[in-house]
Order: sequence, then C-alpha cells, then structure tokens
Amino acid sequence: MINEDTLDIEGSTAAIRRLHEIGCEIVRLTVPSLAHAKAVGEIKKLLESTYHPVPLVADVHHNGMKIALEVANHVDKVRINPGLFVFEKSDPNRKEFSTEEIQLISETIFKRFAPLVNVLKQQNKALRIGVNHGSLAERMLFEYGDTPVGMVESAMEFIRICDSLDFHNIVISMKASRAPVMLAAYRLMADTMDKEGFNYPLHLGVTEAGDGDYGRIKSTAGIATLLSEGVGDTIRVSLTEDPEFELPIARKIVDRYKSRTKHETISGIEVYPINPFEYSKRNSEYSMNIGGKNVPRVIMDLSQKMIDYNILSDIGYTYMKDVDKWNITDLACDYIHIGSNEINIELPLQLGVICDYSKWKTFNGDISAYPEMTLAEYSVFNDDVMKFVYILSSEKIDEKNIKKLRKDPKVIIILDTINDHGMSEQRKMFVDFIISKCKTPIVISRYYENLDYEDICINSSIDIGSLLLDGLGDGILISSKNACNVRNINELSFGILQGARTRVSKTEFISCPSCGRTQFDLQETTARVRKQTSHLKGLKIAVMGCIVNGPGEMADADYGYVGTGKEQISLYKGHELIKRNINADDSINELIQLIKSNNDWIDPE
Repeated sequence: MINEDTLDIEGSTAAIRRLHEIGCEIVRLTVPSLAHAKAVGEIKKLLESTYHPVPLVADVHHNGMKIALEVANHVDKVRINPGLFVFEKSDPNRKEFSTEEIQLISETIFKRFAPLVNVLKQQNKALRIGVNHGSLAERMLFEYGDTPVGMVESAMEFIRICDSLDFHNIVISMKASRAPVMLAAYRLMADTMDKEGFNYPLHLGVTEAGDGDYGRIKSTAGIATLLSEGVGDTIRVSLTEDPEFELPIARKIVDRYKSRTKHETISGIEVYPINPFEYSKRNSEYSMNIGGKNVPRVIMDLSQKMIDYNILSDIGYTYMKDVDKWNITDLACDYIHIGSNEINIELPLQLGVICDYSKWKTFNGDISAYPEMTLAEYSVFNDDVMKFVYILSSEKIDEKNIKKLRKDPKVIIILDTINDHGMSEQRKMFVDFIISKCKTPIVISRYYENLDYEDICINSSIDIGSLLLDGLGDGILISSKNACNVRNINELSFGILQGARTRVSKTEFISCPSCGRTQFDLQETTARVRKQTSHLKGLKIAVMGCIVNGPGEMADADYGYVGTGKEQISLYKGHELIKRNINADDSINELIQLIKSNNDWIDPE
C-alpha cells in the first residue's frame, strides 16, 4: 500500500511504479473522499501512458458508498471494511440491540451495499471484504465481543449478501494486530466457508505489526503459520516503514515454501488434539523452572563461542567488577548450552548451564550444570538429577521410553529437526506427545547455517513462532553457524516469544503502516514514542496515523496516540478519548503525563 495522498497524482503514480518494479503484484491506495476517488482515475491514466497497467485496489472506509461507486470505475478491486461501511456513532448508554434494530441495520446494509456489488458484477471487478479486529460494528461487539467469532460473522453477513446477488468475485481478509487473534480468525473463516459451501480466496496479513525486527517477526509468524496449513492466496506484510521494505519480507516468506515439496515424509495426523480456533498452551509438567505455567525459557547456544564476560553481556548479564555484582537485563537468557566447551569464569547464579553428557560426567560437582543426552543414553540413565534429552522429531520413541518420560519429573526434551519442513514434523511430534499423555516440557530447537540476520529472523519466526502460536513449546533454542552474532540471536529469541504473546519482556508497540490518510511522519513519531517509553515493560502503546482507523484498530492497547488532523494528535486511555487535538510538538510529553497520571510510569534506569 502506498503512503502518498491519492490527490497527489504524480507522486502516487511514481510510488505505485516503484512497488511494481520491485515485485509487488497488487497495489492498494487509500480513498477517503470523492475527490480522491476521481484522482484514482487520473493515476490509472498516467500509469498506462508512462508505464503500463498495474492492478489497483481502492481502500474505502466510513460510509463510503458514493466513494466506492466512483472509484470502482478506475480500479480492479474495491476493499471495504464491514465494521465501517455502514457506520453510526456508538451510543454509550446502549445496553443491547433489539431484534427489530438488528433487522433494520441488516436492511440498511443491504440497501447501501447492493449497488456496489451490482456495479462490480457488471464491470467484472473484485471486492475485498476486509475485516479488522479493532473496528467491528457495534452490534457485533455486543453479540460476540471483539473475538474471532465476531470477525467471521461480520464477514459472513456481507458474503451472504453477495451470494444472494449472484456475485462471487470476492477476497476475504481477517486482520488483527495480535498474531494469535489473526490466526484464529482466518482458520475459523476458512472452516465456516467450508461448512457453508463457499470457497473464496483469503488475503493474509497482521495489521499494525509495527516496524523493525518485531514487525517482521509478528507478520511472518502469523502469515507463515497459515501458509503452512494451505490457507491463504495473497499476502501483505504491514510495517511502519516505507512500503518498499515490506516486499522483500513478503517474498522471503513465500520463497520458504518453494523447496518443501521434496521434504522427508511426515506421517499423517489422524486425530488433531489441539483446538485451532482458540489458543491454549499445551499442558506440561513443571521441571525446574521450565514447563507448567512458566513462561517459555530462552536457551542460548554458546557451544562454539569463547565464554567470557563480553559474550555474557551480549546475552543480558553484565559483570560490574567494581562492586562484584551482576546487572541482569529483561532480555537475559535463562540457560546457556555449552556442549563440550570450557568455562573459565564465574557465572551468575541465575544462569543455568546445559552441557554434553560426557562433559557433565567430568565436572565432579565443581560447576552447577545439567547434562544433555541422547534418547538411547536416557533410556539407561537412572540418576536422580535434572537432565535434558535431545530428540530429533523424526525419531521413533518406543512405549518404554514414553512411560519413563511420563514418570520422570526431572527431564526436559530438546526437540530438533533436520527436515526441510521441520515445523510440521515438530508439530507432529508434539501431537504424538499429547495423544500419549506425556507432559514432559519441550524446548523447540532449530539450527541455521550461512544465513544473514534477516533470513534467520524470517526462518525462525516461521519455524518456531508457528508452534508457539498454538501453545506448543516451553522454551526455544536457536543455534547458528557462520551467521549473525550472539546478541542478535538472543534479542530475536525474546522477540519471537513476545510476537507470539507467550512471554512479554519489553514494551509492546502497535503502529499502523503509513498511508495517504496519515498527516504526520509516522515512522519518525513511532521512533520518538519508542525512545521515551521503551523501558515500560509489558505496557501496550498504539501509534496510529489517522482518526479513520486509529481508535478502533488500537485493539487492546493501554494507551493510544492517534492522528486527528494536520500535526494534530489525540490521546486515548484504552478506547477512551482523554485529550483531543494536541499540537504534535507537545504530544510526546502529554502522552508521558497521561501514563504517569494512571500510575503506569516508571523512571528509566
């Protein structure tokens, strides 16, 4: 989606061309007014005369009937949001909707929507029914809450109208800023369409994902989980960055599936014991501080590194020699895996050590460490100590070892894979453990070689994030060779856990991708907000570009910073408007004061 104001015909044309030239196959523009709709016609003409035709999608929002009818003449697809297409301001005193009111609203929707459907049908154009988690219609919220079920019902209402008018050139999207909500909504949408005999394509995306590594992690995990299941026909990676940066990530996600047709065979699953429509963590036993209700643990692989104070600082532990104490950050890993490596320094007591079984036998109690052994070694090991068992997901585990694992309260599995489609193979192993009622904690392990950081970020978000989003995994271990540094891998590990919403270690920023409706520099503003508030661990802050989507699509943010005009900002506590139309120059300080007034502020160290 381009950032330019659609009224800027030459700028918009150039932006569309840039995106198309680097591989974008469909480009979306924002169309907030009738003037913008007419400008799209000029953009299309200029594209055709100076470049060549590019498939265009018009984004239409609040009460956009006239706008949609006009812009349908100039684009290949019109995107409408069911929660905003027939939009009425909410009544704060309303407690319920009567049957008569619901019927009246349904009739109004049909009356306003049918003309657009008929125009698109006559012109053989497409329609995207684009549901957003944060902008469901008020009556949907009353009946279903802001849930995946409400999202699906919102889409189905418009799908059924299209079907009654014999119009089927439809694409559906079910976007949310939280990957678990997005995942459940798309799965439920696909299931509902199957049951009702519809088979419309799905456009995938995690909206308001943010920027930087975290935006990439959230988008990748959500999109790739669905693609791995055969769900999804088009994708968009939404980042609070220039749209040119979205394309390479989308391409890398898609390219991961090119080589998988030749992967080693994975046995099928006859009974799937996981509810795909509702998040639930796998029930595992406590083993030390892993499993049970513990957050997933981070294990760092230092088996090929020199273990010194510098590398410990990279993983969150800084030794302060002058006071003989350790400074431990929120991104301090829980364990290090040293293999057969040597340790010649004193370690912080909070840091666990995992080593090869043969190495562990030589320690004689002079270091606190836990052995990692093979399944064969474990089968004959009977010492009453905490241990880790390394298992490949392709291994066959006999009933004898399953029984031993079930009875052993001091064992943790490190589950690895060498399959080209390793995520699915590891998922199959999790399913086998669930069916066999084996509740041993499981750490997800993945190894990457000769990859740059962005590739490891994308690949691990797919391989590990997809499992965490279904509640699978009590820890993660990312190993790499000839790749990025230890600090990056450690931060990536925590980013994956936060993206899956399984372990919060920093401030959560929800920020929309910039578009033509934004009237301030969204990237710069997001960076300024982050600089001032990134120490507020666990707090969710939304930075939204415009009033059209901002208040609704902040989802579950604690605080909202929303553009309301040219360099004008409004501040929200949750969904409650607190201050309106603040000058942008004063807005960051005003946001800080709002956080302080609600006792959510702590001074940075």
